[in-house]
Amino acid sequence: METLSVHPKNKKQLDAIVAVLNALDVAFEKEGDSPYDAKFVAKIKKSRAEVVGGKTTAVKPSDIWNLD
Repeated sequence: METLSVHPKNKKQLDAIVAVLNALDVAFEKEGDSPYDAKFVAKIKKSRAEVVGGKTTAVKPSDIWNLD
């Protein structure tokens, strides 16, 4: 089956979603807040998007110290 990520805006929405899932006997897991700083997470997401967009630079291991 597929996995869904749901992002309720408030506790009322969260409670309603949990109630529906329980009523339908759907298994789910709750995840807490991320242990990482929001700015750090944003930087990682930006970097991943750059990689997907092909905005990377390849460096040969022999040239690692010659980046002039």
